[in-house]
Amino acid sequence: MSDLNQRIEAVYKRDVIIAWAFVIGLWFAVIFVAIATWKLAPEGPWHIILLIGGVAVLLFNTASIGALVKHYKEDKHFIYTLDLKYLDEMRNRKAGG
Repeated sequence: MSDLNQRIEAVYKRDVIIAWAFVIGLWFAVIFVAIATWKLAPEGPWHIILLIGGVAVLLFNTASIGALVKHYKEDKHFIYTLDLKYLDEMRNRKAGG
């Protein structure tokens, strides 16, 4: 495996970990807010409406991150080759100037 491929894999793996960490953090935050504010919501259908809204936010955000990770996996060489090229260029400019 070439040095560039190893760098691409390392950056891709880091991005995947960060993306899923965001999803986990979002789930914890939404669940915490739901529990902490449950008694503040009016009685009746409002609890159900708030639950449906929270679940929708969680599901759509989880699905979108899943799609993003899938897209990154499919196009990681194109995406990360450009990123690494410009990062290397910036690093060389700082070292030289």
